[in-house]
Amino acid sequence: MTWLLILILVPLAGSLVLAFLKGNDRAAVLAALGFSILEFLLVIPFWLSYSASGPRLQMTSSFDWIPSFGVHIAFGVDGIALIMIAVIALLVPIVVGGLGTLDKLPAGRSAGGFLSLILLQEALTIGVFAATDVFLFYVLFEIMLIPMYFLIGGYGGANRQYAAVKFFLYSFLGGLIMLASAIGAYSLAADKLGKGTFDWLTLVTVVRDAPLSTQIWLFLGFFLAFAIKAPLVPFHTWLPDAAGEAPIGVAVLLVGVLDKVGTFGFLRYCLPMFPEASKTLAPLVLVLSVIGVLYGSILAAGQRDMKRFIAYVSIAHFGFISLGIFAFNEQAMVGSATYMLNHSLATGMLIVVIGLVIARGGSSRISDYGGMAKVTPLLAGLFLLAGLSTLSLPGTNSFVSEFLVLIGSFVDQPVYTILATVGMVLAAAYVLWLYQRVFQGPVRGDALVGVGGGPGTAIAPELGAKKAIRDLNGREIAILAPLVVLILVLGFYPKPVLDTVTPTVQQTLSAVQGGK
Repeated sequence: MTWLLILILVPLAGSLVLAFLKGNDRAAVLAALGFSILEFLLVIPFWLSYSASGPRLQMTSSFDWIPSFGVHIAFGVDGIALIMIAVIALLVPIVVGGLGTLDKLPAGRSAGGFLSLILLQEALTIGVFAATDVFLFYVLFEIMLIPMYFLIGGYGGANRQYAAVKFFLYSFLGGLIMLASAIGAYSLAADKLGKGTFDWLTLVTVVRDAPLSTQIWLFLGFFLAFAIKAPLVPFHTWLPDAAGEAPIGVAVLLVGVLDKVGTFGFLRYCLPMFPEASKTLAPLVLVLSVIGVLYGSILAAGQRDMKRFIAYVSIAHFGFISLGIFAFNEQAMVGSATYMLNHSLATGMLIVVIGLVIARGGSSRISDYGGMAKVTPLLAGLFLLAGLSTLSLPGTNSFVSEFLVLIGSFVDQPVYTILATVGMVLAAAYVLWLYQRVFQGPVRGDALVGVGGGPGTAIAPELGAKKAIRDLNGREIAILAPLVVLILVLGFYPKPVLDTVTPTVQQTLSAVQGGK
């Protein structure tokens, strides 16, 4: 029993407990909060026990599952998987603590059912990042769609069923194509070793020696699954619908963590297993990445819904991350790997703050707001901080990542880097535009119409009505505080994350360049 297995089993056990607490919402919330905080506390010694100078895969464990086919229940982490496990362990308590503030459950739905799915999603996602058997990775990659499907389809907005089905079908189809490539890699191992295996370390040494044409076909199967999950343009269309219809807490996990499985897959599977195919097809991926940056930035400008706005800005960011990965430069790849963490923190906080705005105004439409900084100055300030982190202002956590991607990718890919920079500047401008529309100017908007009065009153002049809009309370400040601290601390002291990620990136580049 390793630390890693414990980290997978704790939220799984919590999910089972909550499944029996459907009739008591208060007990369900307290139990979910207890399990999620315990999980976060366990991540701390888990991180401290990881040795950046050690082997790539650490805290490993393996059990026979289907011995006749060489399939194992095998787990282990590298530096990139470690930071993603840490970030989901941080975000889940925030989502749980925000239930009732960020999200109101539909009538007839229990907190126990909702939170059971949240903890199940956490366990499965950690399993995906930690899996070191390719078949196990595929199984978890597909199974983790199920709780997210029910979270969107059962607790989302008016078009939740359409969004949930679209999300599920896109990712499920990508997973099936990946399975075909995994079977192809298994066959190569069987031909070379005399018996097939899905062990990741073994497949890296076997498949990398395959003919280029074979590598390309196998690479495309994995790449398509990860490009859908990331998502890269043109495989992105499920994300705005899913993020727009998902409850706020679910959107935090969807955009903050689940999407990173795609970029994680590029680094863990596509590059080490298919190095020659990765280098051959890199120009195509770079083109898609730059298109994604520009497309996401431009489409963000036309959005009327705040949640869909964030989805398109995230599409631009994912294009930027894949640019750094396929530039095959150490600095750029380190930047992309750390960007996965920093995007989760910045975008997660921005979605939470948007959820707090929506909770006060009852609408996600940008045009329904204006001038809220006059009555909610603390909320406005934290919204601005999250926005500045999203646009990578120096002093915030995202700056170092974006800077490393720019200086690294510019060395070998100056044209793509310049184009991507233009797109990121546009995205930054639109984030500030969103802040200006919602928080500055005169207090206005149908969402603020109601009854009330006194200090902190928002007025809708066109209807002559007014409603008391309160600023953040203690619970909401507690939810946001960990994200604020990490955004500022990592902005000035990113060394712990860089030291954790850099050796894994170096090992990945060594595999691509022909080393062991």
